[in-house]
Amino acid sequence: MDDSKEGEGERDALEAAPLPFRAAVEALRTARLRPQIEIDPTKAPRRLAPFAYALEAAVVDGDEDLADGRLVLLHDPAGHDAWHGSFRLVTLVRAELEPEMASDPLLPDVCWSWLTGALQARGLSFGEPSGTVTRAGSHYFGGLADRPSASQIEIRASWTPREGLGGIPDTASHLTAWCDLLAQIAGLPPAGPGDASIVTLPQRRGPQSR
Repeated sequence: MDDSKEGEGERDALEAAPLPFRAAVEALRTARLRPQIEIDPTKAPRRLAPFAYALEAAVVDGDEDLADGRLVLLHDPAGHDAWHGSFRLVTLVRAELEPEMASDPLLPDVCWSWLTGALQARGLSFGEPSGTVTRAGSHYFGGLADRPSASQIEIRASWTPREGLGGIPDTASHLTAWCDLLAQIAGLPPAGPGDASIVTLPQRRGPQSR
């Protein structure tokens, strides 16, 4: 299937979705994000819930991605026992690390606190958080021996956003908090007043060098 037909299929599926899910997706499309964050819809997983919508994002400095990630919104109108709700947010965040930071034994705990802290800083209520923080190192040999060793951090997590009026969670604020996490793991300073722009999806420029 070509991209245009696949895009039409995604739109048809969204139009057929329940109103709370459509409203939650629309809120994602109008969130206020830092200008350093480029974001774009991407293909959502089909088997995790009856309805799903996914975004991919990168923190970009010039032509270099400092961090990237994926955020998936899941919805099961019948509710889900493990979620304790009808919505679930699932994420993957990755970034390269400085060697001294990668060697910190408290790094996994710190990264997890960045996630929960980003949600709490936005005043968001959420439940059933779970996930993993993985630290990995790469060492190069042979024809690649001239490359310096590299370290990466990866956060995989999910949580249940509190549902508001009409059973709709504040997905725009959850997306903004998630982008705060992306910026923090990329090493950007906290956003100052006015350091944001209205985002109309899509806005990513395409694959960046890493």
